[in-house]
Amino acid sequence: MLDKLLILFFTITVISSHAQPCELSVIGQVVDKNTQQPIEFATIYLEELKRGAISDIDGNFEIEKLCAGDYHMVVSHIGCETQRIFFQLKRDTNWTIKVEHSNQLLNEVTIENHVQESQSQEVEVVEAKQMNKQLAKSLGQTLENITGVALIKNGNGIAKPVVHGLFGNRLTILNNGIAQSGQQWGADHAPEIDPLIANRISVVKGVGAVEFLGSSLGSVILVEPKSIDKDPHLHGVTRYFFNSNGINNGLNIELQQNYKWLAWKINGTLKKSGDAKTPDYFLTNTGIEEYNFSAELEKQITAKWKANVYYSSFNTQIGILRGSHIGNLTDLESAFEAEQPFFTQDEFSYDIENPRQEVNHHLLKASTKYIFSERAWAEMVYAKQINTRKEFDVRRGDRNDKPALSLDQESDFFESKFHYYFENEWHLKSGIQFNRINNVNVPETGILPLFPNYLSIERGAFIMATKAFKKLRIEVGARAEEENRKVASISNTVPREVLNFENTYLNYTATAGLQYTFSERLSMNYNVGLAARNPEVNELYSNGLHQGVSGIEEGDINLSAERALKNTLSFATKKKEKLFAEVLLYHQYIQDYIYLQAQDEFRLTIRGAFPVFKYEQTDAQIYGLDFVTKYQFNEKWLTDVNYSFIRGNEIDNGLALINLPSNAIWSTTTYRLSSLLGLKNVEFQMLHRYVFEQRNISEEQDFVAPPEGYYLLGFRASAEKQLKGIRLEAHLGVENALNASYRDYLNRQRYFADELGRNFTVGLVMNF
Repeated sequence: MLDKLLILFFTITVISSHAQPCELSVIGQVVDKNTQQPIEFATIYLEELKRGAISDIDGNFEIEKLCAGDYHMVVSHIGCETQRIFFQLKRDTNWTIKVEHSNQLLNEVTIENHVQESQSQEVEVVEAKQMNKQLAKSLGQTLENITGVALIKNGNGIAKPVVHGLFGNRLTILNNGIAQSGQQWGADHAPEIDPLIANRISVVKGVGAVEFLGSSLGSVILVEPKSIDKDPHLHGVTRYFFNSNGINNGLNIELQQNYKWLAWKINGTLKKSGDAKTPDYFLTNTGIEEYNFSAELEKQITAKWKANVYYSSFNTQIGILRGSHIGNLTDLESAFEAEQPFFTQDEFSYDIENPRQEVNHHLLKASTKYIFSERAWAEMVYAKQINTRKEFDVRRGDRNDKPALSLDQESDFFESKFHYYFENEWHLKSGIQFNRINNVNVPETGILPLFPNYLSIERGAFIMATKAFKKLRIEVGARAEEENRKVASISNTVPREVLNFENTYLNYTATAGLQYTFSERLSMNYNVGLAARNPEVNELYSNGLHQGVSGIEEGDINLSAERALKNTLSFATKKKEKLFAEVLLYHQYIQDYIYLQAQDEFRLTIRGAFPVFKYEQTDAQIYGLDFVTKYQFNEKWLTDVNYSFIRGNEIDNGLALINLPSNAIWSTTTYRLSSLLGLKNVEFQMLHRYVFEQRNISEEQDFVAPPEGYYLLGFRASAEKQLKGIRLEAHLGVENALNASYRDYLNRQRYFADELGRNFTVGLVMNF
């Protein structure tokens, strides 16, 4: 009898022990990541159970009667980026969940993952939620609605970001923490980066390049992939997008999984578009084909030691407007005055013919991070980049299949960084860097190269220190950098001979900044920085036809290094959660500013007739302001207005600088609903954009007068739907809804053609 009682007792005990976990609870609070304020009416949903909770006025929620096990929690709120969180429930849990408003009113500087921790500099961020609304956009196009950012373009498929008037090698672009190394010297060379690999893209507007190797004059663009999730289950996201103009179709797939012994993630993108269309005619030969891939492996070796390997491949073929390549001088002058380009076809085509570009870019990054203590850690990085570029011109006979420009570039980068947090709250960051770049003309063109072969060795070291007081945060930094460059050029005279050049540049960079909070409603940022940029090989030695810009370029071997002093000052004010306004003032003096000047000359070559451009140098200044204001009327209505003003001129004669953006004003009015017809986070937007005429350029500075100002109207709508284990997003829109005919001053193809007409967009995102 006693045995039976013991068996019964143990049976009840076992049953009770297994039943107990189904009485577990998840208690938590949802707060804004930037303001730490509680968020009401946030939805917390457990996929496995198909149930959840709604946060109350204090952001609190509770989900009861849960069994122990693995769960996926989806947290969403109107205006916030939806989060999917994996967790293992073993006991009652109390969480604080931080979500970030995509159009948040505060201007907090939040750049994660190591790269830029300064709050003394102006930073604007494009989050994944915004990128999902414009899936077909290139990297440059993704940043176009940030104040102070414009685009310099060469037709439909090539767009480079311009920050406060500077682009190309004056701008540092970091792909996963590595400075992009390719043929980015040309205005027709778009950054070889797929924005769909990124979780966020940040623009640092001050002088933020102290930490990074390369001769940049200031601003930094950070393309930041998201860290691999902690979820042990296979999951990912699929994105499909369609644009009516150009019949552009694209697909992106991301998969990831985090095993106990290894974490991995892969990402792939396919894009294909044909001839774009203005309101009145097709832009013949403007198709684009693109296929990209990235993969990442991460290993947590010990609790303090982590290693990571990342690889990305970017591959594209881009058609150049056929009508920009003219056969004789008479036709070239006529093309400038024609209402539509020469060689325009009446039918749409996916065909990509000459002139065109083929570009491939590979990045391999290996990094390791070791945490010595809570106050100190170190990181070592090695990265290799391989960039190949082929540009095909319209040539006679069998030469049409040969590229007119063929370049191979290899770079090897090494970096070591050390961080230390002192007990007095000073944060010290220092590092050393080494970079080797070998750029070679491939001898398959049959013509003299546009610019010569070169080998560059760069060495740099930096130190930065920051400290936060009660209302004041200060930052100082400095770096020293040396570049040794060996160049082998081919003479233009017969008999041909190799001309060797060698230059050594030594530059110093320094920056200082502060952030002061006067009150909860008012804050100030100030940043000042000295920077230098060595003249690029193309600026020194270019000599020939550059088909990408449909012109002949000539360098100047006597150019000196640019040296710049930039000041930025901003004031931001906010009124609770209703109003945010900020004005940023900036001024940059550039000694020996290098620019590409159009000459009063058209030159007839065996490959056609082309305008002539020469690199020149002068002392210059660039100044302007960025203005942002946001007002949230209530939970449903939000509006923002943005304005960018910029001027630049030569110091000696006051002559305006060419290729500076036109002033622009744009706004977005947003209407949000938490739910509609079974859909969640429904959003409707109306977008306005007006670009002013560039009236600061004199007639003798360009071939034709700058185009008139223009107005663009657009609409967007988006919604979410939660299914079992799947979250669906749908994005619909129309760009240039009024089908306006216009030309943009910073588009090099404005001499020949209008910009794109009306464009309907579709984006579908499936998170699983």
